[in-house]
Amino acid sequence: MAVGYLVTVVLAVLIVVFCLVRIRSPQPLFFVSYRLGLVFNEIPHVALYALVASTALAFSEGHIAAAPDRVAVGVAAVAAGGLVVVALRGMRAASVVRTALDESLAAGAGTRHRPPWSRILLRPVFRRRRDVKRVGNLSYGDGGRRNLLDVYHHRSRPEGGHVLIHFHGGHYDQGRKNTQSLPLLYRLASQGWVCVSANYRLRPDFPHPAHLIDAKKVIAWARGHAAEYGASPAAGVFVAGSSAGGHMAAQAALTPGEPVYQPGFEEADTSVTAAVVLNGFLAEYFDGDPATSPVNLVRADAPPFLIAHGDLDELVDTENPKALVSALRSVSASPVVYVELPGAHHAFDLFHSFRFEALIDGIEDFAAWVTTRKEPA
Repeated sequence: MAVGYLVTVVLAVLIVVFCLVRIRSPQPLFFVSYRLGLVFNEIPHVALYALVASTALAFSEGHIAAAPDRVAVGVAAVAAGGLVVVALRGMRAASVVRTALDESLAAGAGTRHRPPWSRILLRPVFRRRRDVKRVGNLSYGDGGRRNLLDVYHHRSRPEGGHVLIHFHGGHYDQGRKNTQSLPLLYRLASQGWVCVSANYRLRPDFPHPAHLIDAKKVIAWARGHAAEYGASPAAGVFVAGSSAGGHMAAQAALTPGEPVYQPGFEEADTSVTAAVVLNGFLAEYFDGDPATSPVNLVRADAPPFLIAHGDLDELVDTENPKALVSALRSVSASPVVYVELPGAHHAFDLFHSFRFEALIDGIEDFAAWVTTRKEPA
């Protein structure tokens, strides 16, 4: 038996299992399943390419002869079918996103989009676009490298674009800008938006509310500087985040102009037009301090929210974001869109996948609806 081929088949089987099943323990198994699922649940076709190529190579070199070899081919066929199931499940996101928008906003708010087939199938890990320029490591505060941000803008700098500010995840104790939601940032920048991705100070050296203060500084910086790159903050300032960054984005959206979170820049406008939260943990952080829970910050004048979460998230159960959705809908006069993505794990925003591209389409539709029906921020 060809050992290399057998290893490929076994790895493919593990990938299918880790994609289809949410595994949360024991720790060593969780670590492996989380890492493999992180990649291949979003781009299973890459694993399928490798499996097909390995099978073809094994046949061409005459390694498939004995009965055990044919069993391995049969297992490979089953694994290939499993990878197709994972891919089809990701493709369901488009209809789920449209339905969520239609139900929460208005009939027809979610529009049909043609998936970028070549980018998804052939270049899923390449996020850059030729028409977008990244301006890196601009300072927005006195926190050194943790107070740096990147700006993404269209090279032609069209005037009047919206602003999107994104905060990375990492449990508030790790992570950095230019790692998460890059397909979203580059897509919107190519459409004329000015997108900002920022670092912020981390635990344990900087506990709450240092992170929220930094978020406010970024919003104030964007309102003061985004026009230099072609945006008009009056057209709309959106705040977004992934995982812990989603928690921070929600906090920032629900505390506009709060002086306690704006020391030294109390007069700055830190309001936002809407918030987009991706796979966020939206309850209390930091030793049970209720002030860190967005659920406890909801208000009647809260901006519109779009909250997207995977139904197979290994780190955060869906009840967590649903609690904020319910709290907002009970108090806020603005719409709240909740998208529960079928088969999605945590951190589904890293690649050009069918799932994330469909969600980006939905974010664009959400932004279009919000900016045509709300007063400018």
